[in-house]
Amino acid sequence: MSQALINSNKTITITKEDILHQIKLSCKIPEMVEQIIIRKIITEAVEKVGIEVTTEELQKAANQMRAMNKLNDAKATWVWLEENSLSLDDFEEIVHINLISRKLSNHLFADKVEPYFYEHQLDYAGAIIYEIVLDDEDEAFELFYEIQEGEISFSEAGQQYIQDPELRRKGGYRGKVNRTEMKPEVSAAIFATTSSQILKPIVTADGIYLVSVEEIVKPELDEKLYQKIMWDLFAEWLEQQQEQVQLVRHIEIN
Repeated sequence: MSQALINSNKTITITKEDILHQIKLSCKIPEMVEQIIIRKIITEAVEKVGIEVTTEELQKAANQMRAMNKLNDAKATWVWLEENSLSLDDFEEIVHINLISRKLSNHLFADKVEPYFYEHQLDYAGAIIYEIVLDDEDEAFELFYEIQEGEISFSEAGQQYIQDPELRRKGGYRGKVNRTEMKPEVSAAIFATTSSQILKPIVTADGIYLVSVEEIVKPELDEKLYQKIMWDLFAEWLEQQQEQVQLVRHIEIN
C-alpha cells in the first residue's frame, strides 16, 4: 500500500475546473471577488478621468516588475510565466493595472498627502526604544529600581527576562517603533517624555512594560512616508467605492 502511495511515475492532471474548485474549498472566492471588484473600479475610474499611459511608462513598469520578481533574463521570465500559468498578454495586463492604479492614486491624492500628514503628524511620530514585558508588576518595579541604581543594565535585564530569542539577543532593542504600532498606554508614557530615560513600569492588559527611551523621532514627510500615505488614502477610497457597488454574481456554486 505504501509503495503505491508514493509511486513517482503517477501522472496528475490539473484542469481549470480543479483550480476553481480548490479556490472554493479554500474559501478564497470572497477574496477573489473583492480583487475583481477593485480592478473594475480602478479601470472604470481611469477611463472616467481620462488617464492615459504611454509605451515608455508601460516598459518602465514592466522592467520594475521583472526586477521585483528577480526575472533577470528572458528565460527566467518565461519560467516564471509558466509557473504562474500566465501568458505574455496576462503579464502585460498585470503591468497595466498596476501602472494605472499608481497613476489613479496620484491623480486623486497627490495634493492631499501633505495636508493629511500635517493634520495627523502625531500618528507618524516614533521612538527608538528598548523594551521588556513582564507578567508580574512587583517584579517589574523591582527590576526598574535595580536598573535605576546601576545594579544591572537594561540590556542585561533584557537578556535575562525576555522570552523571544531574537529580542533577547538584542537586549530588548526594538529600534524605531511608530506611535501607531504601540499600545495606547505605552505610547502615552513614551511621548510624555522629551529626553532619553527609563520609564516606570507601564501596566497593560497584556503585561507590564518596562521601556527605555533612547530617542523621540519627529515625523518627516520623506518619499517613503509620502507613498504610504497616498496608498492608505487610495485604499480607503477603494473601500468606499466597494460599499457603493451592487454585486451581481454569475458563478455556479455547485
